[in-house]
Amino acid sequence: MNNDISSYLDKFDNQTVQRFYSIHELIFGSTSKKIDEKLWAKLPSYYVEDRFIRIIPFKDHINIEANAVPFYKEELSEYKITPKGMLQIFHNQPIPIKLLEEIFKKTLE
Repeated sequence: MNNDISSYLDKFDNQTVQRFYSIHELIFGSTSKKIDEKLWAKLPSYYVEDRFIRIIPFKDHINIEANAVPFYKEELSEYKITPKGMLQIFHNQPIPIKLLEEIFKKTLE
C-alpha cells in the first residue's frame, strides 16, 4: 500500500482500517491492469488511466466513489447511495463483496 495512504489511515480506529483494507484488496483483485494508488484531494484514490475509485473512510462508515455504483442501485438497496452517487457502507453492515468486485471491474476496465 502507498505510504501516503497508510499514513492517512493512522487517524482511524482498527475497525475502520480493517474494513478499508478489505475494500482495498477487492479493488486490486478486480482487474489485471496496473492500478495507480495515490491521495487525490487528500482522499485514497485508485486509478487505471482516467478511471478511478475512491475509498473515503469515516468514523462509522466508508464511502466508495466509483462510476459504476449507480448501475447497481437495485442490488444495493440495503445500503445508502449518497446524492453524489457514492455507496455508503456503515460499519454495522456487511461489505457486499461480490457486488463490489463487479462494480470495481466495471469502473476500472
